[in-house]
Amino acid sequence: MDDTPRSDVSAVSSLDEPVRRRVYDHVRAQASPVSRDDVAEALGLARSTSAFHLEKLADEGLLAVEFARRGGRSGPGAGRPAKLYRRSDREFSVHLPERAYALAGELFARAIEHADATGASPRAALSARARDFGRGLGADTGCTDDDLVAALAKCGYEPRRSDDTIVLVNCPFHALARQHTDMVCGMNLALLSGLLDGAGCEDRRATLAPAEGYCCVRIEGPLPM
Repeated sequence: MDDTPRSDVSAVSSLDEPVRRRVYDHVRAQASPVSRDDVAEALGLARSTSAFHLEKLADEGLLAVEFARRGGRSGPGAGRPAKLYRRSDREFSVHLPERAYALAGELFARAIEHADATGASPRAALSARARDFGRGLGADTGCTDDDLVAALAKCGYEPRRSDDTIVLVNCPFHALARQHTDMVCGMNLALLSGLLDGAGCEDRRATLAPAEGYCCVRIEGPLPM
């Protein structure tokens, strides 16, 4: 569920370096892959500077690398293939605080497909799909406070302990929840209930508890036997 892996933050942050940003912008604007010499000549850089920034961008996943002989030459005497760079196909998404809008879109799409196939109401289908997803998240999670806090933090909820309750400072679906509160809060509740179910946490429950500055759901328990 982590929509903003640390590597994405690192990759996008690397573009703050002005020369590296120029190199990246040049490469992504080209119709075909370019070499270190191409970039150096186009931007007026030393070849070593061009190579340094191209390699850094490749290491971050912003550029893809391939090898090919230039000019269509092949066979003996054609020389070594050149190292070429092009814009990577990888998508980067950085939201601070963490958001998971791609997951929401996927759950909405699954719900619509399920509703069309079964005749279920879209809202019921969304809850079912969210609960199923949550069970998958909980499958490798234990039921101690530390286990749950770690799992919820990985999902972007920014959990905090408060007595026997775990409150969630961040909602990964914040903008959607502001526009479609009932539907998104219901999805959140189903997802987190599924997580507890998947983890086998029978003495805890997810409940709706809307409050300013918090996610609409909190985790209560351990519950009295």
